[in-house]
Amino acid sequence: MSLCLRTHFCHTGVIAEKTRLRFPPPPRDGLAVLYLEDTDAPIAGRVEGTRYAYFKTIARGGRSIIQSCKDLRLSRVVCYKTLRPEFSTDPTARQRFLREARVTAMLVHPNTVPVYDLGEDRHQRLYFTMKFVHGYTFREVLNYRERYDINQLVEVLLQVTRALAYAHTHGVVHRDVKPENILVGPFGEVLLMDWGLAKVRSRSESAVADEAQTPVDNHEPSGLSDHEQLQGTVSYMSPEQIRRDPDIDGRSDIFSLGAVLYEILAGRPPAVGNTVEEILQAVRSEQPVPPSSLSKHEVPPRLQDICLRCLEKDPDTRMPSASQLVRELTQDWIDANSRKPWRR
Repeated sequence: MSLCLRTHFCHTGVIAEKTRLRFPPPPRDGLAVLYLEDTDAPIAGRVEGTRYAYFKTIARGGRSIIQSCKDLRLSRVVCYKTLRPEFSTDPTARQRFLREARVTAMLVHPNTVPVYDLGEDRHQRLYFTMKFVHGYTFREVLNYRERYDINQLVEVLLQVTRALAYAHTHGVVHRDVKPENILVGPFGEVLLMDWGLAKVRSRSESAVADEAQTPVDNHEPSGLSDHEQLQGTVSYMSPEQIRRDPDIDGRSDIFSLGAVLYEILAGRPPAVGNTVEEILQAVRSEQPVPPSSLSKHEVPPRLQDICLRCLEKDPDTRMPSASQLVRELTQDWIDANSRKPWRR
């Protein structure tokens, strides 16, 4: 794993930011902001005929199944996501699934996955297809973090931050940023996945019934493994998300990015505990200790300061925007010692 990732990490980095070309503003496409009326509109209907075949299950989530399959029309392998049968007729589950598919499709960015198709199968189950990317989740990368130097890991976070900066300008808040939802591919791809909990406002500015939903609500543990996944999810939630603040905005995603950065630096999330409630309490009221006090490796002071600013409990004192975080992460925070691999 390390050789593949090490190879493509070398093709990206801070140097590219300093030599980036300046492009004129893109033409207006009528989608400056995404609205619920667009993302939650009823689907047109089922398309007759068999298009997808040779299914292989990749993963099973709380409400969905992800498979690889072959698109018989284009003769290529794609990623196929559908609702689990027990949720296929649930109106709320269907609405959120439609929203996830359309938000993912409408946010066209190098760090979001391309969506190819959306429809219903012959059993009236919703599905959408995406680019199939071979790679590792950032969780798998962090499990071997000692194999990489710090700027390689922060480069992944920087690309995710760019995706969120783009989403926030279009009125979308992800609300579920965590290492498991970041995919690192073999050609240098870094993709922010799983927009199923994304917040999109209505044109009338009125809140929808499930607007304050959290990853806890969307996750239904059925065993030890699922319980551990739920614990991992809440470790990256912001205090206002835990409080179910109806006015949650992009600064909640900033907190989650700070939690991921904290794990890069310290080797564990900022909020830990033996139970979900202990973790939630830590997120709400406990100030995280500086990552440098936990890490076996030298932590750049400026990067630690960025991390802790992202983790402020009060959104008003937090890093103000993803765009600002991009600027902070592309400044020269790296020293010579930080470029050394984090060997144990």
